[in-house]
Amino acid sequence: MAARMRNTKRVRAVLFDWDGTLIDSWHADANAYLAMFEILGIPWGMAEFERHYSPNWHRMYIAAAIPRSRWREADGHWLRAYRNYQIHLVPGARRILETLRGQFRLGLVTSGHRARVQPQLSVHKVTSLFAARVFCEDAARRKPDPAPLRVAMARLRVAAEDCIYVGDSPEDIEMAHRAGMRAVAVLGPSPTRRTVAAALPDVLLWSLTELPTWLRERTSMLEGRRLGVMD
Repeated sequence: MAARMRNTKRVRAVLFDWDGTLIDSWHADANAYLAMFEILGIPWGMAEFERHYSPNWHRMYIAAAIPRSRWREADGHWLRAYRNYQIHLVPGARRILETLRGQFRLGLVTSGHRARVQPQLSVHKVTSLFAARVFCEDAARRKPDPAPLRVAMARLRVAAEDCIYVGDSPEDIEMAHRAGMRAVAVLGPSPTRRTVAAALPDVLLWSLTELPTWLRERTSMLEGRRLGVMD
């Protein structure tokens, strides 16, 4: 784990990305893209997909030279292929969320559509663990623009300096920093694990399972400073 956290404010809210951070959707995501590319006659394989991968799929469409007039069609092909796969939470995700909910306000901020993500939350029985849920339809702009995080902060009634955002991509880190909050990067299964460190997250975790320990240690450190126990 690497850290460069400078802000000494106590964390009140923990906001999470969904795909790749809490749910292991990489296999389904990648294969759905490849199926969509084949239907549209785009000569992309896994190498091209990984090279241009972004959680903002419109960036992918532009890189693949899909005309804007066919974006809705591309969305439909991708979703139909994606539904053929069973998606699981990353190991320990539900336990971690249940543990943290007793200490922090939790929020979900995803670039995914409500129609896809909401049923996944329900299937995995984690919907009620989030005090706020922000989908791509809820903000005027998508990540890495900070608009989705600002929607979540308004719903949770917290300030940026009281929050951390946990994600697995450079866009997640950029969005958090542009919103004025601290960014925790988790090395997930997608190609972004090779590039997320270059986005300079405040904390880099090898696994989501490290998050509760890091938060507990950070809380203890701040409490020690408040009581004058530490320098």
